Amino acid sequence: MHPGPTINSDSPPTNHSIMTSKHDIYLPLLPPQNVIILPLYQRPNRHRFLRRCLYITAALLLLSSFIFLIYPSDPNLQLARIRLNHIRVNSSPKLTLDISITLTIKVHNRDFFSLDYDSLDVSVGYRGRELGLVTSDGGRVRARANSYVVATLELDGLEVIHDVIYLIEDLARGLIPFDTDTRVKGQLGLFFFKIPLKARVLCEVYVNTKNQTIVREDCHPE
Repeated sequence: MHPGPTINSDSPPTNHSIMTSKHDIYLPLLPPQNVIILPLYQRPNRHRFLRRCLYITAALLLLSSFIFLIYPSDPNLQLARIRLNHIRVNSSPKLTLDISITLTIKVHNRDFFSLDYDSLDVSVGYRGRELGLVTSDGGRVRARANSYVVATLELDGLEVIHDVIYLIEDLARGLIPFDTDTRVKGQLGLFFFKIPLKARVLCEVYVNTKNQTIVREDCHPE
């Protein structure tokens, strides 16, 4: 008789000798997974956003102010003074009028560049009828400054047949209404450019023939 197989308790069991019980749990093998590393989330910096908005707003305000300052504008005209030097009605050989009027025109340059004007024309009328036109020489007005132009209108032998009745009435009460139309044309020196500018102002003035002063003045630019 051959002796039975001997079991060596020190040797590890083989695959065929592994015993399992009903309480053992099998874990399924998971497929390999890809790992995605996301960048660290940073909350938006509110102070940096507000500071950037303030910088942009300040830049826009500076740009708007610069454009406003260099943008050319027409000069401002104002009838500063009108003086009636003399007025005389001639009845022989026919009814005529001799009149001398001195006007002082204020030219205000609102720009930050000098203004060169070629001439200044002043038309004087009486009750809607033009009496005469006087033209002064050109000149220059400095930036943000005023210039006064004096023009004298001399009219001798002016026929006033149509308005003689009104003229006699106005002379009797010592108050004569005049219409003035002042125009100026010039050029604004903006760096290397010459920008044409023009202005016009219409005035209705009442002159006291006794003290040669303006009693009332109503002007509006166009």
